[in-house]
Amino acid sequence: MTAGRDLLTDLWRRYLGDEGAPAEMLKHSPTRVVFGLGALTEVGALAKGEGASRVLLVTDEGIQSAGHVDRAVESLERAGLNVTVFDGVCENPTTDHVMAGVEVAQARSIDFIVVLGGGSAMDCAKGINLIVTNGGSVADYQGVNKASRPMLPSIAVPTTAGTGSEAQSFALICDPTTYEKMVCGDTRPPSEGGLRPRTAVLDPLLTASQPARVAAASGMDAIAHAVETAGTTKRHALSRSFSRAAWRLLSEAYEPAMRDPSDDDARARMLLGAHLAGIAIEQSMLGAAHTCANPLTARVGLAHGAAVGLMLPHVVRFNAANGNNPYAEIMGDAEELARTIEGFLEAGHLPKCLAQCGVDGGILQELAQSAATQWTASFNPRPVDEAALLEIYRAAYS
Repeated sequence: MTAGRDLLTDLWRRYLGDEGAPAEMLKHSPTRVVFGLGALTEVGALAKGEGASRVLLVTDEGIQSAGHVDRAVESLERAGLNVTVFDGVCENPTTDHVMAGVEVAQARSIDFIVVLGGGSAMDCAKGINLIVTNGGSVADYQGVNKASRPMLPSIAVPTTAGTGSEAQSFALICDPTTYEKMVCGDTRPPSEGGLRPRTAVLDPLLTASQPARVAAASGMDAIAHAVETAGTTKRHALSRSFSRAAWRLLSEAYEPAMRDPSDDDARARMLLGAHLAGIAIEQSMLGAAHTCANPLTARVGLAHGAAVGLMLPHVVRFNAANGNNPYAEIMGDAEELARTIEGFLEAGHLPKCLAQCGVDGGILQELAQSAATQWTASFNPRPVDEAALLEIYRAAYS
C-alpha cells in the first residue's frame, strides 16, 4: 500500500505506463491518496494524524448493512477517536438530509468528518460541513467560494467507482420543493479549509459489495466524466491528460467489472479511473450530458449514473453534428464513441432511452426548461439553450 502524492504517479505508471503523465499533475491534486486492498483499516490512523478528536462518520444504511461502517468505526476507535455515525444519507441528497446531519454534528461538537459511501454520501457530508462551519442554509452557498470560514478537515472513502467526488471541491444538493440541484463549491486547498477532502482512501475491496445496478450506474457516471471533461470549453492540456487516462482505465475495465464483480484488478482500475476523472472535473467541469441528467434525477427519480449514461451518446452526437469532434482526445470518431458508450449501457443492463424508463414524453419541454438553468450547460463545447436541450431529450426519448 502506498500513501501520499507519489501514489498517483506510481499508479499511473502501473496501469498506464509513462505516456501522458504530466510532471505538474501533483500540484493540481492536493488531496492525499491512500490506495490498496484493505486500505479502509488505515482510516483511524489517518484521521488521528490530521488532528481529529470527535469524528462524524457520514454514510447510508446500505453501507451499514454491508459491514463497512463497523470496520471504519473499529479503525477510528482503535486510534482513540470518539465516533458518531450519521447514516441518514439517501440517494440524491436534499437539504433535509444535510440539516439532519448538521443536527447530529452540532449535538456532538464534531471536529472532523469521515465520509464512507458513494457520491450522495460525499455530497451530503460536504453540505453538512458547510453549515456546521459557516451556519445558514445550503442555498446560501450556491455557487463558488461563498463560505467565509474554513471547513472541518475530512477524509473521503468511496464505496463506488463513480463520482470521483473525493477529488473535488463541489457538492450537489437538491432542493426538495423546487427540485433544483444546487451546486456549492469552495475551491480553497484542503489545507486552507476548502471543501475538497484532505485524504482519499481508495480501497477496491469496498466496491465488491455494491449491488450490480449501483456498480453499473456509478461506472457510467465515471465514464461520462472522462468523456465530458475531454470536450468542455474549459479543457486544457493538464485536464485532457487526466481525461485521457481516466477514459483508458474505465473503458478497458468497465465490461470486465460488470461480468465479474470479484475481479479485483478491474475494480481497482475503475476506482482509480473514477478518481482521475474527478480530478479532471475539478480542472475543466462538465457538459450537456450532466445538464440533461440532473432534471431527470430530480424530477423523475432516475439514478444519476443511469441518467447521465443514457443521455451521453446523444450529447456526443449533438456536439459533433457540426463537423467538429470535441472528444478527439479520447476517440477520433464521435459516432464510434457514441456507439461504444451504448455498448457499455448494454453491458451494464442500463436503460438506453427515456421511454424505457417510463418518462412521459409530455414533460420533455419542462425538462429542457430546467436543464437550461444548469450551470454545466455553460461549459458544453457546442452552445446549448432550451431548444437545443429539447432536441437532445427528443433524440434520447426512443
